[in-house]
Amino acid sequence: MQYGPAVRRRKLGAELRALRARAGLTSGEAARLVGWHQSKVSRIETGRSGVKPADVRRLLDAYDVRDPELYELLVVLAGADGDGRHHWWHAYRGLLPSTYSDFISLEAQAGAMRTLENSVVPGLLQTPEYARAVTRAALDGVPDGKIDALVEMLVKVRLARQAVLRSNKPLRLSAVLDEAVLRRTVGGPEVMARQLDRLREAAHLPHVRIQVLPFGVGAHIGVTGPFVIFSFTNRSDLDVVVLDHLTSSLYLEQREDLQSYEEAFNSLQGQALSPEDTLDFIAGVADGA
Repeated sequence: MQYGPAVRRRKLGAELRALRARAGLTSGEAARLVGWHQSKVSRIETGRSGVKPADVRRLLDAYDVRDPELYELLVVLAGADGDGRHHWWHAYRGLLPSTYSDFISLEAQAGAMRTLENSVVPGLLQTPEYARAVTRAALDGVPDGKIDALVEMLVKVRLARQAVLRSNKPLRLSAVLDEAVLRRTVGGPEVMARQLDRLREAAHLPHVRIQVLPFGVGAHIGVTGPFVIFSFTNRSDLDVVVLDHLTSSLYLEQREDLQSYEEAFNSLQGQALSPEDTLDFIAGVADGA
């Protein structure tokens, strides 16, 4: 188990090592091609040191990597650019925890996201009013003079993240929601009513699958806590599980951990209502059933 930056370095290094081998180069030959010492290539490949996006580009060009999606993904895994190329969340550097920035970068580049939520609607599906209420509750204890500006900044970030569902190649989102997510009145009845409408709208998108896990199921494997699984197109070795805690996020990337969470998610989907029955269920909750 590792935290975001360490996982990102390890995954990036392993992929660069595989690409170098595929190009038929030793680490020393790769280093000479880009004008470095061999030790620098080794440190990058083992994840012992970070690497700038510009340096990742030099290696990818040296290895003749022509897959644009893989190229961009590996550059993003390196973090913020030093050559003028920035992603939208870099504007919040210094304001957001590094683990949250890591989460956003993975979310922006993933091909698919599977998530179990036990308490609140997933951030990608929240309305502004619901997001504001959830964020304010999560910041309990922040001084009154600072909380309003902080809430608005975090809500702005959360809504900006939702662009992944509207892009040319939208994120494929599969969400299993415990019934408690629908029953918990966040922000008041009017806010919750609009949020339920938003869930029904999102459920009709071809790349979004929402299922409710009703109370009648009883105890299930998801009671241990919410989680997210990010998957990358044609790159299963880059998949990662994210677990949120009160003050940090934990990233799991070992094959056995991924398999356990994938099996858990498949089990939860099997126990949950079908997407069609979920729509009827949400409508019933909205009508007060």
